[in-house]
Amino acid sequence: MFGRERIEYKTPEQVLVMRRAGLVVADALSALEQAARPGVSTSDLDRLAATVIGDHGATPSFLGYDGFPATVCVSVNDEVIHGIPRGRVLAEGDVVSIDCGAIVDGWHADAARSLVLEGGAAADINLVQATEDALWAGIAALATGTRLSDVANAVEDSIEASAAAHGARYGIVEEYVGHGIGTEMHQPPDVLNYRTRERGAKLRPGMCLAIEPMITRGEQHTQVCEDDWTVVTSDGSRAAHWEHTVAIGESGIWVLTAHDGGSARLAPLGVQVAPF
Repeated sequence: MFGRERIEYKTPEQVLVMRRAGLVVADALSALEQAARPGVSTSDLDRLAATVIGDHGATPSFLGYDGFPATVCVSVNDEVIHGIPRGRVLAEGDVVSIDCGAIVDGWHADAARSLVLEGGAAADINLVQATEDALWAGIAALATGTRLSDVANAVEDSIEASAAAHGARYGIVEEYVGHGIGTEMHQPPDVLNYRTRERGAKLRPGMCLAIEPMITRGEQHTQVCEDDWTVVTSDGSRAAHWEHTVAIGESGIWVLTAHDGGSARLAPLGVQVAPF
């Protein structure tokens, strides 16, 4: 199951269990996206997530993780990730990022979405779109690349292209990155969202990876709030976060946390999904 780098390689049967967890996450995020609107509190969203995950007979990945006190992370505006739902009431134009994980029979899946509430600024809508596009560019690179660096390069290339198209400046958060996932929510290897000299691990069948770009409308630097969880941009700029759990198989890739396995977004990129 484990390779030289302590990467946990999954069997097709284990990936199928992770797919069940991934569909729970997909259902929860869809429900939360529909529910997120001005006047709704972050605590309301957390309770809804707990209900959806529980109704599926699954367990939240986040609740109790290193003491995290909620079922999901809800990060608003300058909050990048790990926002604790504490009753904040959402307002028109807010950028809302929701991160959710679920466990089925001991196997995890993890995904995140960002959205702009009604009345949002065009610059925020572009930011969210740029982050989602970067996610799918990174996922597509899993199908065509050979090393983890190919994923990082694809994510950064996509962000740079979006910045040029939007006439914007985007910061790529570097302190927090994607990760392996399986019997634990966070496992080796790290999945970077930016270029380095390191080529990273070889992409091999059995890998399951959470790819998750985090982009800001300003500088890349972040800081952790006094609650020891919520990560905010240092310059107060708004941020977006998208994530999917993806499995690499003998015949290709499969997005475990997308209802359609990723086919709608990957087909235009020349990638065909290969369910196990």
